[in-house]
Amino acid sequence: MTLETKTDLNDATIAKLQKLIRANIDSYNGFHKSAEEIDDVQLTVLFKEIGDQRSAMASELQKFIEFNGEDAEDDGSVAAKTHRIWINIRSKINGGDPYVLLIEAERGEDYIRAAYEDVLKETANSAMNDVLTEQYAAVKAGHDKVRHLRDTYKNS
Repeated sequence: MTLETKTDLNDATIAKLQKLIRANIDSYNGFHKSAEEIDDVQLTVLFKEIGDQRSAMASELQKFIEFNGEDAEDDGSVAAKTHRIWINIRSKINGGDPYVLLIEAERGEDYIRAAYEDVLKETANSAMNDVLTEQYAAVKAGHDKVRHLRDTYKNS
């Protein structure tokens, strides 16, 4: 048994990283699409910031995949594309209501948070654990911001 390093990841770890790359690309696309749909400056800025953070996280994971001689994912999932269409429809029906967009943003955040939790459990002894733990903390912080704003807009 050889020791896994960041430049010699096993196939299972690579597959899990590919999953997180797709999730981060989906998150980036979702937040940027939502930023276009909303007239609230505070939320537009926040959505773009979180989206850009997710893009950077995807890029970081892509580099590790490429260090291992593999082609990294560079596209999101079909399910997320469908979700963005749903966000667009709901936004138009509800006149760009920030609360409605925050509900959908939180749904996306629930997905990426769960994806990181699953991967962290499945790769607990991986050489990537430090990177994934750091990224998970950022995902959780983004999730908590979105949830807090959703609650704030609900009560306003």
